[in-house]
Amino acid sequence: MTDGLAKRCSFAAGDMAASLALMLGAVPAAAAAHEIGEADKAPKTDVTVTAARDGKAAVDRLTLPIAEQPQAITEISREDLERRGVSNLNDALRNVAGLSLGAGETSFQGNNAILRGFTTRNDLFVDNARDYGYYFRDSFDDARIDVLKGPSAILFGRGATGGLIARTTRQPDQTTRVEALFQAGLDDTLRFTVDANVAGVLGTGSAVRLDAVVHRSGVAARDGALSRRWAVAPKIAFGLGTATRLFIGYQHQEERNRPDYGIPWYVGTQANPGVPVPVARTTYYGFSNDRLNTNVNIVTGRVEHDVTAQTSLRAQIRYSNNSRDFRYSEAVLPAGTLRTTPLDQISVSRTLFQGTSRDIFLQGQVDLRTAFKLGGTQHILVTGFEAAREGAEPVYVTNTNVPGTTLVAPTNPFYADGTSSFVRLRARTRSFSFGIFAIDTIELGPQWRAIIGLRWDSFSTRYVSTRFAASGATDRATDIDRTDRKFSYRGALLYKPVPSLTLYVGYANSFNPSGEGIESLVSAGRSVAEANINLPPETSFSVEGGAKWQVFGARGLLSASLFRIEKDNARVPNPTTPGFNALGGRQRVDGVEIEFGGTPLPGWDVKFGYSYLDSRTLASGTGGPIVGAPLPITPRHSGFFSTAYNVTSRFNLGMNVTAAADRVGQNTPALYLVAPGYAVLDLSARYRVTRWLDVSVTANNVTDTLYYDQLHPFHVIPGAGRTALVALKAVF
Repeated sequence: MTDGLAKRCSFAAGDMAASLALMLGAVPAAAAAHEIGEADKAPKTDVTVTAARDGKAAVDRLTLPIAEQPQAITEISREDLERRGVSNLNDALRNVAGLSLGAGETSFQGNNAILRGFTTRNDLFVDNARDYGYYFRDSFDDARIDVLKGPSAILFGRGATGGLIARTTRQPDQTTRVEALFQAGLDDTLRFTVDANVAGVLGTGSAVRLDAVVHRSGVAARDGALSRRWAVAPKIAFGLGTATRLFIGYQHQEERNRPDYGIPWYVGTQANPGVPVPVARTTYYGFSNDRLNTNVNIVTGRVEHDVTAQTSLRAQIRYSNNSRDFRYSEAVLPAGTLRTTPLDQISVSRTLFQGTSRDIFLQGQVDLRTAFKLGGTQHILVTGFEAAREGAEPVYVTNTNVPGTTLVAPTNPFYADGTSSFVRLRARTRSFSFGIFAIDTIELGPQWRAIIGLRWDSFSTRYVSTRFAASGATDRATDIDRTDRKFSYRGALLYKPVPSLTLYVGYANSFNPSGEGIESLVSAGRSVAEANINLPPETSFSVEGGAKWQVFGARGLLSASLFRIEKDNARVPNPTTPGFNALGGRQRVDGVEIEFGGTPLPGWDVKFGYSYLDSRTLASGTGGPIVGAPLPITPRHSGFFSTAYNVTSRFNLGMNVTAAADRVGQNTPALYLVAPGYAVLDLSARYRVTRWLDVSVTANNVTDTLYYDQLHPFHVIPGAGRTALVALKAVF
């Protein structure tokens, strides 16, 4: 590897840098230390799994350290997850500025983060491969999580308009140890995880690692909601510390949940927006036997080979087979309900959504990374290709004559399947994709670098469905076969006036095919509408400029970015064909983001972030988003602040604050909804009893703030109330 790009710079921070970082610490934001433990740090020869302290991005197609990468990237370390008592991906992402959480329905369930105004539900990745499937991801096996912001189609192809979420799992390494974590909480949490690694068990350079979890929890101040899951992730590695390494891993996760679809909205318009109905936060409208059951199986194999000191090769294959069986209830206010109507005089109907699906994904990747000199310039070139096959087979059931209940005191009886129901839709999707790319990082001199990337993708989808009437007769049959081929680009220029400071400007684009996920085709759960059938892809671009400054002697990174993301042909209602969409919309997000993470003083970790998002609809169609209105679930202001301080060598105190301004739940003329802003305070304490045993307490939502966490156009899910979590962690 060339010295100019491979080595980490040596940095120094002046008094002005320290003062600036401390002043910005007052901005609402959060998360703790960069570092993860030595036990999670891969050997230097392992090019896939790297610790945050190495300064590298989790996505290994990015060759520059995060401190020089020309885009905003938020890191979430394993230490941060444990200090905050995080057990799932949604909670992990709360400490990401510019990110909000959306709720799901029918065709889509699971993690749905809105990043810089655009959904990431098809932009989740694990160990550099797409994490396909609609389920809630447990964090038991996560070594770190990186959130890459701005269009990133150059890396993995379709999607990634607002960015992507890249998780790195714990990998086998050359240490032998066992870590066990037990947690119990006032929200009925009972959780046990184990992480065991044994080196050399199958010969020199081999290692076996096993991560597992058993979890059960409710939601504080939300009667009825229940999460139950277990998971196991065995992995094996050969050739650690050598030029050729082999990794094989498997993950199985099952969940048996009683889903929470929150409370209804009052209907409103832009002049008088609808708001969440002010019932007690504990109010739950589901039946006692509602369910969201998922079964996830993922197998990954990877070979890495160092051809020379300057050239390495990586080949990876991923197969996943996921199933889900769901039935959930959503409360609906009677049409025309006035806000002046006494709440105890209102009854609600319950819409019961039900169905099953199976999602299958198979992908192969080959990446070649090489460093060389050409014409007086130094290069790190990453080239490769990937091919994938993915499919979904959903069945949606319509329920009629579902019993309603009262708004303020709902009953939650057992409700038998098939009481009054019929199959509404059977569908089958098969998609095939192929992509080839090249990303060149060029060192033009001691102060200048450039990144040039080009990618070509082919994405083909065959979608076959049959809709049925209540009588069982075929209502409509659909058979669509579509292929889209697109180029993706990325260009960036970096300037380093001093070794500790990187200034950059960059451009990138992305595209979203209409068949990239079943929820893009079956676009409305209530009517089982297939509004996006045979549409060309949406396309987007982004321009971003920013600065990254290593401060406090390289113990901290202060970043600032200014950006614009524009989707120039968004899907909106087709004015000539009711029930279908056309590409007549345009959306724009202009934003500013500031983030800091590091250790200003020994024993004091600080992380904060602030995001300003000016989102708006620039063009629309009849019945579509209002021109000039903000994008859904995109607060103008959001941020977090987190700090942890070692009071003594054994005792640590922490604080975490997350905050967001008002968010729009829906932005059409017929339905305009707004949820109020919020700020939530969490506190933590940790005591090291012995060198192998830690005890910690986390108090979440200490002020018991009522806030609305996950938004959907037809329901809103309140956030958890005040609760506390006690954890015992033993390391042997």
